[in-house]
Amino acid sequence: MSWCCRRKRGKFGRNPKPVAIRSIPPISVLKPEPCWSEKEPIYLDLAEVEALKLIDIEKLSFREAEQIMGVSRATVWRLVNSAREKIAKAIVEGREVKITKPENA
Repeated sequence: MSWCCRRKRGKFGRNPKPVAIRSIPPISVLKPEPCWSEKEPIYLDLAEVEALKLIDIEKLSFREAEQIMGVSRATVWRLVNSAREKIAKAIVEGREVKITKPENA
């Protein structure tokens, strides 16, 4: 198990708590075929991918995912909703999806 440090959005507030990641995806980019969108790619954070995997693929409850990832249930919920919104936007707009991985991964 590794840890993913999320980045802070904006100047104020505390840094986000690191999230436990059980497995890092083998891919880092998904490109639509044909790639007709000239817009910039959608970036998925590794924590969003892990939350989406636990909830939608492994069918765990938010409470179980919270315990595995080491963050609050509300954080898991926000990560899953953010990932779903980004993936839907990429599908509808035909945009590339890039998974941001830490340097040591």
